[in-house]
Amino acid sequence: MTPEKTENQNRLFEPLLEPILNDKHPLYKLASSIDWQAIEKELSCCYSTDMGRPGNATRLMVGLHYLKHAYDESDESVIARWVENPYWQYFCGYEHMQHKFPIHPTSMVKWRGRVGSRRMEILLKETLSTAVREKYIKPSDASKIIVDTTVQEKAVAFPTDARLYIKSIQRLVKLAKERDINLRQSYIRVSKKAFFNQGRYARAKQYKRAAKLTRKLRTYLGRIIRDIERRINDPDETLATMLERTKMIHSQQRNDNNKLYSLDAPEVECIGKGKAHKRYEFGCKVSLSITHKNNWITSSAALHGNPFDGHTLSGTIERSESNTNVAVREVYLDNGYRGHDYAGEAVIYRQDGKLKRLTRAIRNKLRRRSAIEPTIGHVKSDNRMGRNYLKGDEGDRLNTVLAAAGYNMRKLIAAFLYALMEFIRFLQNQLYNITKYLDTSAYK
Repeated sequence: MTPEKTENQNRLFEPLLEPILNDKHPLYKLASSIDWQAIEKELSCCYSTDMGRPGNATRLMVGLHYLKHAYDESDESVIARWVENPYWQYFCGYEHMQHKFPIHPTSMVKWRGRVGSRRMEILLKETLSTAVREKYIKPSDASKIIVDTTVQEKAVAFPTDARLYIKSIQRLVKLAKERDINLRQSYIRVSKKAFFNQGRYARAKQYKRAAKLTRKLRTYLGRIIRDIERRINDPDETLATMLERTKMIHSQQRNDNNKLYSLDAPEVECIGKGKAHKRYEFGCKVSLSITHKNNWITSSAALHGNPFDGHTLSGTIERSESNTNVAVREVYLDNGYRGHDYAGEAVIYRQDGKLKRLTRAIRNKLRRRSAIEPTIGHVKSDNRMGRNYLKGDEGDRLNTVLAAAGYNMRKLIAAFLYALMEFIRFLQNQLYNITKYLDTSAYK
Protein backbone atom coordinates (compact mmCIF):
# COMPACT_ATOMS: atom_id res chain seq x y z
CA MET A 1 0.00 0.00 0.00
CA THR A 2 1.36 3.41 -0.94
CA PRO A 3 1.73 6.08 1.78
CA GLU A 4 -0.87 8.28 0.13
CA LYS A 5 -3.63 5.66 0.16
CA THR A 6 -3.64 5.74 3.94
CA GLU A 7 -4.97 9.32 3.88
CA ASN A 8 -8.74 9.75 3.61
CA GLN A 9 -8.79 12.76 1.31
CA ASN A 10 -10.68 13.51 -1.86
CA ARG A 11 -8.08 13.93 -4.66
CA LEU A 12 -10.49 13.61 -7.58
CA PHE A 13 -9.48 16.88 -9.25
CA GLU A 14 -5.76 16.82 -8.43
CA PRO A 15 -3.37 15.82 -11.24
CA LEU A 16 -1.42 12.59 -10.92
CA LEU A 17 2.37 12.62 -10.86
CA GLU A 18 2.76 9.60 -13.13
CA PRO A 19 1.64 11.17 -16.46
CA ILE A 20 3.50 14.40 -15.70
CA LEU A 21 6.94 12.96 -14.93
CA ASN A 22 9.48 11.68 -17.43
CA ASP A 23 9.17 7.88 -17.44
CA LYS A 24 12.86 7.58 -18.45
CA HIS A 25 14.11 9.37 -15.32
CA PRO A 26 16.32 7.12 -13.13
CA LEU A 27 14.22 7.58 -9.98
CA TYR A 28 11.00 6.97 -11.94
CA LYS A 29 12.36 3.64 -13.18
CA LEU A 30 13.84 2.74 -9.79
CA ALA A 31 10.44 3.26 -8.16
CA SER A 32 9.11 0.27 -10.09
CA SER A 33 12.35 -1.77 -10.07
CA ILE A 34 12.81 -2.02 -6.30
CA ASP A 35 10.84 -4.78 -4.61
CA TRP A 36 9.11 -2.66 -1.95
CA GLN A 37 6.90 -5.52 -0.83
CA ALA A 38 9.93 -7.63 0.10
CA ILE A 39 11.26 -4.77 2.24
CA GLU A 40 7.87 -4.25 3.92
CA LYS A 41 7.59 -7.96 4.64
CA GLU A 42 11.05 -8.01 6.21
CA LEU A 43 10.31 -4.97 8.40
CA SER A 44 6.70 -5.83 9.29
CA CYS A 45 7.81 -7.36 12.58
CA CYS A 46 8.88 -3.88 13.76
CA TYR A 47 5.27 -2.66 13.84
CA SER A 48 2.32 -3.51 16.05
CA THR A 49 -1.13 -3.87 14.50
CA ASP A 50 -3.27 -3.92 17.66
CA MET A 51 -2.00 -1.00 19.74
CA GLY A 52 -0.96 2.62 19.27
CA ARG A 53 -1.44 4.85 16.27
CA PRO A 54 -0.45 3.55 12.81
CA GLY A 55 3.23 3.93 12.03
CA ASN A 56 4.66 5.85 9.11
CA ALA A 57 4.57 4.01 5.79
CA THR A 58 7.58 1.71 5.38
CA ARG A 59 8.12 2.73 1.77
CA LEU A 60 8.28 6.39 2.74
CA MET A 61 10.86 5.79 5.49
CA VAL A 62 12.98 3.44 3.37
CA GLY A 63 12.83 5.79 0.39
CA LEU A 64 13.91 8.76 2.49
CA HIS A 65 16.91 6.85 3.82
CA TYR A 66 17.86 5.74 0.31
CA LEU A 67 17.70 9.35 -0.89
CA LYS A 68 19.49 10.68 2.19
CA HIS A 69 22.58 8.53 1.73
CA ALA A 70 22.54 8.55 -2.07
CA TYR A 71 22.58 12.36 -2.22
CA ASP A 72 24.49 13.03 1.04
CA GLU A 73 21.71 14.82 2.91
CA SER A 74 20.86 15.16 6.60
CA ASP A 75 17.53 14.16 8.15
CA GLU A 76 16.32 17.75 7.92
CA SER A 77 17.59 18.55 4.41
CA VAL A 78 16.32 15.36 2.78
CA ILE A 79 12.77 16.15 3.92
CA ALA A 80 13.09 19.77 2.79
CA ARG A 81 14.26 18.69 -0.66
CA TRP A 82 11.60 15.98 -0.79
CA VAL A 83 8.85 18.63 -0.75
CA GLU A 84 10.45 20.40 -3.73
CA ASN A 85 11.21 17.34 -5.87
CA PRO A 86 8.29 15.42 -7.49
CA TYR A 87 10.60 12.58 -8.54
CA TRP A 88 11.57 12.01 -4.91
CA GLN A 89 7.89 11.94 -3.94
CA TYR A 90 7.03 9.46 -6.68
CA PHE A 91 10.01 7.31 -5.65
CA CYS A 92 8.60 7.19 -2.10
CA GLY A 93 5.20 5.97 -3.35
CA TYR A 94 3.14 9.15 -3.59
CA GLU A 95 0.73 9.60 -6.50
CA HIS A 96 -0.01 13.34 -6.10
CA MET A 97 2.23 16.35 -5.52
CA GLN A 98 2.78 17.08 -1.82
CA HIS A 99 3.28 20.60 -0.44
CA LYS A 100 4.08 19.91 3.20
CA PHE A 101 6.55 17.81 5.13
CA PRO A 102 5.49 14.14 5.26
CA ILE A 103 7.09 13.56 8.69
CA HIS A 104 9.11 15.36 11.32
CA PRO A 105 12.88 14.76 11.02
CA THR A 106 12.97 13.10 14.45
CA SER A 107 10.74 10.34 13.06
CA MET A 108 13.72 9.12 11.03
CA VAL A 109 15.79 8.85 14.21
CA LYS A 110 13.07 6.85 15.94
CA TRP A 111 12.52 4.64 12.90
CA ARG A 112 16.22 3.74 12.72
CA GLY A 113 16.16 2.85 16.39
CA ARG A 114 13.11 0.67 15.89
CA VAL A 115 14.45 -1.22 12.87
CA GLY A 116 18.03 -1.69 14.07
CA SER A 117 21.21 -2.36 12.14
CA ARG A 118 20.57 -6.08 11.61
CA ARG A 119 17.27 -5.58 9.80
CA MET A 120 18.59 -2.49 8.03
CA GLU A 121 20.79 -4.75 5.91
CA ILE A 122 17.68 -5.52 3.83
CA LEU A 123 18.19 -2.08 2.22
CA LEU A 124 21.70 -3.04 1.08
CA LYS A 125 20.53 -6.48 -0.02
CA GLU A 126 17.70 -5.01 -2.10
CA THR A 127 20.06 -2.70 -4.02
CA LEU A 128 22.08 -5.76 -5.07
CA SER A 129 18.92 -7.68 -5.99
CA THR A 130 17.71 -4.74 -8.10
CA ALA A 131 21.05 -4.57 -9.91
CA VAL A 132 20.80 -8.30 -10.70
CA ARG A 133 17.20 -8.01 -11.93
CA GLU A 134 18.13 -5.08 -14.19
CA LYS A 135 21.15 -7.08 -15.47
CA TYR A 136 23.74 -4.54 -14.38
CA ILE A 137 25.59 -7.33 -12.58
CA LYS A 138 25.51 -11.10 -12.81
CA PRO A 139 24.91 -13.26 -9.75
CA SER A 140 28.27 -14.92 -10.39
CA ASP A 141 30.03 -11.55 -9.96
CA ALA A 142 29.49 -11.80 -6.21
CA SER A 143 31.61 -14.98 -6.06
CA LYS A 144 34.79 -12.90 -6.46
CA ILE A 145 35.18 -10.08 -3.95
CA ILE A 146 37.77 -7.60 -2.70
CA VAL A 147 37.93 -7.00 1.05
CA ASP A 148 39.53 -4.15 2.98
CA THR A 149 39.04 -2.14 6.17
CA THR A 150 38.83 1.59 6.81
CA VAL A 151 37.90 3.95 9.64
CA GLN A 152 34.53 5.65 10.08
CA GLU A 153 35.26 8.77 12.07
CA LYS A 154 32.84 9.99 14.71
CA ALA A 155 31.56 13.57 14.79
CA VAL A 156 33.69 14.57 17.80
CA ALA A 157 36.28 17.30 18.26
CA PHE A 158 39.93 16.28 18.15
CA PRO A 159 40.50 14.98 21.71
CA THR A 160 43.43 16.89 23.15
CA ASP A 161 43.97 16.65 26.93
CA ALA A 162 43.20 20.33 27.45
CA ARG A 163 39.94 20.14 25.51
CA LEU A 164 38.82 17.03 27.43
CA TYR A 165 39.61 18.72 30.76
CA ILE A 166 37.66 21.90 30.04
CA LYS A 167 34.69 19.98 28.60
CA SER A 168 34.61 17.87 31.77
CA ILE A 169 34.75 20.97 33.96
CA GLN A 170 31.91 22.67 32.11
CA ARG A 171 29.73 19.54 32.14
CA LEU A 172 30.19 18.85 35.86
CA VAL A 173 29.50 22.47 36.82
CA LYS A 174 26.34 22.48 34.71
CA LEU A 175 25.05 19.26 36.29
CA ALA A 176 25.88 20.57 39.78
CA LYS A 177 23.89 23.77 39.18
CA GLU A 178 20.90 21.78 37.94
CA ARG A 179 20.95 19.80 41.21
CA ASP A 180 21.52 22.85 43.47
CA ILE A 181 24.94 21.62 44.58
CA ASN A 182 26.81 24.60 46.04
CA LEU A 183 30.38 24.17 44.82
CA ARG A 184 33.29 25.78 46.62
CA GLN A 185 34.50 27.19 43.28
CA SER A 186 33.35 26.52 39.70
CA TYR A 187 36.63 27.41 37.88
CA ILE A 188 34.61 28.29 34.77
CA ARG A 189 36.25 31.67 34.17
CA VAL A 190 39.86 30.71 35.00
CA SER A 191 39.66 27.39 33.13
CA LYS A 192 38.38 29.12 30.00
CA LYS A 193 41.26 31.60 30.11
CA ALA A 194 43.78 28.79 30.71
CA PHE A 195 42.39 26.79 27.76
CA PHE A 196 42.68 29.74 25.37
CA ASN A 197 46.25 30.47 26.45
CA GLN A 198 47.19 26.80 26.19
CA GLY A 199 46.09 26.78 22.56
CA ARG A 200 48.01 29.95 21.82
CA TYR A 201 51.20 28.60 23.41
CA ALA A 202 50.88 25.33 21.51
CA ARG A 203 50.39 27.23 18.25
CA ALA A 204 53.52 29.26 18.96
CA LYS A 205 55.42 26.00 19.75
CA GLN A 206 55.99 27.07 23.34
CA TYR A 207 55.28 23.55 24.55
CA LYS A 208 56.50 23.91 28.14
CA ARG A 209 54.10 26.77 28.80
CA ALA A 210 51.28 24.87 27.07
CA ALA A 211 51.96 21.76 29.17
CA LYS A 212 51.93 23.86 32.36
CA LEU A 213 48.43 25.16 31.57
CA THR A 214 47.26 21.67 30.69
CA ARG A 215 48.35 20.48 34.14
CA LYS A 216 46.52 23.44 35.67
CA LEU A 217 43.29 22.43 33.89
CA ARG A 218 43.73 18.90 35.19
CA THR A 219 44.10 20.27 38.72
CA TYR A 220 40.89 22.30 38.37
CA LEU A 221 39.04 19.18 37.19
CA GLY A 222 40.28 17.10 40.11
CA ARG A 223 39.14 19.74 42.62
CA ILE A 224 35.61 19.84 41.14
CA ILE A 225 35.31 16.04 41.13
CA ARG A 226 36.33 15.82 44.80
CA ASP A 227 34.09 18.74 45.76
CA ILE A 228 31.02 17.07 44.20
CA GLU A 229 31.79 13.71 45.80
CA ARG A 230 32.06 15.36 49.24
CA ARG A 231 28.74 17.17 48.90
CA ILE A 232 26.58 14.34 47.53
CA ASN A 233 26.69 10.71 48.64
CA ASP A 234 24.09 9.15 46.33
CA PRO A 235 24.20 10.85 42.89
CA ASP A 236 21.55 10.08 40.30
CA GLU A 237 22.34 8.01 37.20
CA THR A 238 23.23 10.95 34.94
CA LEU A 239 25.59 12.56 37.44
CA ALA A 240 27.13 9.22 38.42
CA THR A 241 27.85 8.37 34.77
CA MET A 242 29.43 11.75 34.15
CA LEU A 243 31.53 11.52 37.33
CA GLU A 244 32.80 8.12 36.24
CA ARG A 245 33.79 9.41 32.79
CA THR A 246 35.43 12.60 34.08
CA LYS A 247 37.41 10.61 36.66
CA MET A 248 38.63 8.38 33.87
CA ILE A 249 39.71 11.42 31.84
CA HIS A 250 41.42 12.89 34.91
CA SER A 251 43.38 9.72 35.65
CA GLN A 252 44.31 8.44 32.18
CA GLN A 253 47.90 8.81 31.02
CA ARG A 254 49.53 9.15 27.60
CA ASN A 255 50.35 5.46 27.05
CA ASP A 256 47.24 3.93 28.66
CA ASN A 257 44.99 1.52 26.79
CA ASN A 258 41.21 1.93 26.43
CA LYS A 259 41.33 5.68 26.89
CA LEU A 260 38.23 7.87 26.81
CA TYR A 261 38.22 10.37 23.93
CA SER A 262 34.75 11.91 24.25
CA LEU A 263 32.30 12.52 27.08
CA ASP A 264 29.22 11.93 24.91
CA ALA A 265 30.65 9.16 22.70
CA PRO A 266 32.59 6.74 24.92
CA GLU A 267 32.63 4.18 22.10
CA VAL A 268 35.16 6.27 20.11
CA GLU A 269 38.50 4.53 19.56
CA CYS A 270 41.87 5.82 18.40
CA ILE A 271 42.89 3.95 15.23
CA GLY A 272 46.11 4.42 13.30
CA LYS A 273 46.06 3.31 9.65
CA GLY A 274 49.51 4.57 8.66
CA LYS A 275 48.30 7.61 6.69
CA ALA A 276 50.84 10.35 6.19
CA HIS A 277 48.28 13.16 6.31
CA LYS A 278 46.23 11.73 9.20
CA ARG A 279 48.19 9.72 11.71
CA TYR A 280 45.27 8.91 13.99
CA GLU A 281 41.54 8.70 13.36
CA PHE A 282 38.88 8.64 16.08
CA GLY A 283 35.88 6.42 15.42
CA CYS A 284 35.52 2.72 14.67
CA LYS A 285 36.90 0.25 12.15
CA VAL A 286 34.72 -0.72 9.17
CA SER A 287 35.09 -3.82 7.02
CA LEU A 288 33.96 -3.52 3.37
CA SER A 289 33.70 -5.99 0.52
CA ILE A 290 33.03 -5.19 -3.15
CA THR A 291 32.57 -7.27 -6.27
CA HIS A 292 35.84 -7.78 -8.11
CA LYS A 293 34.48 -6.87 -11.53
CA ASN A 294 32.34 -3.76 -11.11
CA ASN A 295 32.74 -2.41 -7.52
CA TRP A 296 29.27 -3.04 -6.03
CA ILE A 297 29.40 -3.13 -2.24
CA THR A 298 28.28 -6.55 -1.01
CA SER A 299 28.80 -6.06 2.74
CA SER A 300 29.63 -3.30 5.20
CA ALA A 301 29.92 -3.57 8.97
CA ALA A 302 31.23 -1.44 11.86
CA LEU A 303 33.59 -3.36 14.16
CA HIS A 304 34.30 -2.02 17.63
CA GLY A 305 37.34 -2.90 19.68
CA ASN A 306 39.80 -2.17 16.83
CA PRO A 307 40.19 -5.84 15.81
CA PHE A 308 43.06 -7.13 13.67
CA ASP A 309 42.12 -7.05 9.97
CA GLY A 310 42.69 -10.77 9.54
CA HIS A 311 40.21 -11.57 12.31
CA THR A 312 37.45 -9.69 10.49
CA LEU A 313 37.73 -11.67 7.23
CA SER A 314 35.50 -14.60 8.17
CA GLY A 315 32.59 -12.37 9.24
CA THR A 316 32.92 -10.19 6.13
CA ILE A 317 32.69 -13.20 3.81
CA GLU A 318 29.65 -14.52 5.70
CA ARG A 319 27.86 -11.17 5.41
CA SER A 320 28.64 -10.97 1.69
CA GLU A 321 27.21 -14.44 1.10
CA SER A 322 24.12 -13.58 3.14
CA ASN A 323 23.45 -10.36 1.19
CA THR A 324 23.99 -11.86 -2.26
CA ASN A 325 22.94 -15.51 -1.73
CA VAL A 326 26.06 -16.48 -3.67
CA ALA A 327 28.96 -18.50 -2.28
CA VAL A 328 32.27 -16.62 -2.31
CA ARG A 329 34.97 -18.51 -4.23
CA GLU A 330 37.81 -15.99 -4.54
CA VAL A 331 38.86 -13.22 -2.15
CA TYR A 332 41.52 -10.60 -2.93
CA LEU A 333 43.29 -8.90 -0.02
CA ASP A 334 46.21 -6.63 0.76
CA ASN A 335 49.15 -7.64 2.91
CA GLY A 336 47.46 -6.37 6.06
CA TYR A 337 45.46 -9.61 6.22
CA ARG A 338 48.46 -11.89 6.68
CA GLY A 339 47.81 -14.32 9.50
CA HIS A 340 44.04 -14.34 8.98
CA ASP A 341 41.91 -16.99 10.68
CA TYR A 342 39.56 -17.77 7.77
CA ALA A 343 39.12 -21.52 7.23
CA GLY A 344 36.31 -21.65 4.64
CA GLU A 345 36.21 -22.91 1.08
CA ALA A 346 37.00 -19.58 -0.62
CA VAL A 347 40.49 -19.21 -2.10
CA ILE A 348 42.45 -16.30 -0.60
CA TYR A 349 44.82 -14.26 -2.76
CA ARG A 350 46.97 -11.70 -1.03
CA GLN A 351 49.37 -9.05 -2.31
CA ASP A 352 52.74 -10.10 -0.93
CA GLY A 353 56.17 -11.03 -2.26
CA LYS A 354 55.07 -14.41 -3.67
CA LEU A 355 53.28 -13.17 -6.80
CA LYS A 356 55.59 -15.11 -9.12
CA ARG A 357 54.12 -18.38 -7.86
CA LEU A 358 50.68 -17.39 -9.19
CA THR A 359 49.40 -17.71 -12.73
CA ARG A 360 49.27 -14.70 -15.00
CA ALA A 361 45.45 -14.59 -14.84
CA ILE A 362 45.47 -14.48 -11.03
CA ARG A 363 48.20 -11.82 -11.01
CA ASN A 364 46.08 -9.67 -13.31
CA LYS A 365 43.06 -10.11 -11.03
CA LEU A 366 45.15 -9.34 -7.97
CA ARG A 367 46.34 -6.07 -9.50
CA ARG A 368 42.73 -4.89 -9.37
CA ARG A 369 42.65 -5.24 -5.58
CA SER A 370 43.36 -1.51 -5.24
CA ALA A 371 39.98 -0.76 -6.88
CA ILE A 372 38.45 -0.86 -3.39
CA GLU A 373 40.42 2.26 -2.37
CA PRO A 374 38.46 4.73 -4.58
CA THR A 375 35.27 2.94 -3.55
CA ILE A 376 36.08 3.70 0.08
CA GLY A 377 36.83 7.29 -0.86
CA HIS A 378 33.48 7.71 -2.65
CA VAL A 379 31.42 6.10 0.11
CA LYS A 380 33.07 8.46 2.60
CA SER A 381 32.79 11.68 0.60
CA ASP A 382 29.44 11.06 -1.14
CA ASN A 383 27.45 8.74 1.16
CA ARG A 384 28.05 10.02 4.72
CA MET A 385 30.57 7.48 5.99
CA GLY A 386 33.33 10.05 6.32
CA ARG A 387 31.83 11.50 9.52
CA ASN A 388 29.20 9.69 11.52
CA TYR A 389 26.60 11.79 13.36
CA LEU A 390 24.48 8.89 14.68
CA LYS A 391 24.65 8.12 18.38
CA GLY A 392 26.32 5.15 20.06
CA ASP A 393 27.58 1.77 18.87
CA GLU A 394 24.29 1.10 17.11
CA GLY A 395 24.60 4.43 15.29
CA ASP A 396 27.99 3.34 13.94
CA ARG A 397 26.54 0.09 12.64
CA LEU A 398 23.49 1.79 11.13
CA ASN A 399 25.52 4.43 9.33
CA THR A 400 27.90 1.93 7.70
CA VAL A 401 25.04 -0.17 6.30
CA LEU A 402 23.07 2.86 5.07
CA ALA A 403 26.18 4.41 3.50
CA ALA A 404 26.83 1.19 1.56
CA ALA A 405 23.18 1.10 0.43
CA GLY A 406 23.44 4.75 -0.64
CA TYR A 407 26.59 3.98 -2.66
CA ASN A 408 24.84 1.15 -4.51
CA MET A 409 21.82 3.40 -5.04
CA ARG A 410 24.05 6.00 -6.71
CA LYS A 411 25.39 3.29 -9.02
CA LEU A 412 21.83 2.29 -9.91
CA ILE A 413 20.88 5.90 -10.64
CA ALA A 414 23.99 6.31 -12.80
CA ALA A 415 23.22 3.07 -14.68
CA PHE A 416 19.64 4.17 -15.43
CA LEU A 417 20.89 7.61 -16.43
CA TYR A 418 23.43 6.07 -18.81
CA ALA A 419 20.63 4.01 -20.38
CA LEU A 420 18.60 7.20 -20.81
CA MET A 421 21.51 9.00 -22.50
CA GLU A 422 22.00 6.01 -24.81
CA PHE A 423 18.31 6.13 -25.74
CA ILE A 424 18.55 9.87 -26.50
CA ARG A 425 21.65 9.28 -28.60
CA PHE A 426 19.83 6.54 -30.52
CA LEU A 427 16.91 8.89 -31.26
CA GLN A 428 19.30 11.60 -32.43
CA ASN A 429 21.00 9.19 -34.82
CA GLN A 430 17.66 8.02 -36.18
CA LEU A 431 16.54 11.62 -36.70
CA TYR A 432 19.81 12.43 -38.46
CA ASN A 433 19.43 9.41 -40.77
CA ILE A 434 15.83 10.32 -41.63
CA THR A 435 16.78 13.96 -42.33
CA LYS A 436 19.66 12.87 -44.49
CA TYR A 437 17.43 10.47 -46.43
CA LEU A 438 14.77 13.14 -47.03
CA ASP A 439 17.36 15.64 -48.23
CA THR A 440 18.80 13.08 -50.65
CA SER A 441 15.32 12.15 -51.96
CA ALA A 442 14.43 15.80 -52.54
CA TYR A 443 17.64 16.31 -54.49
CA LYS A 444 16.89 13.36 -56.77
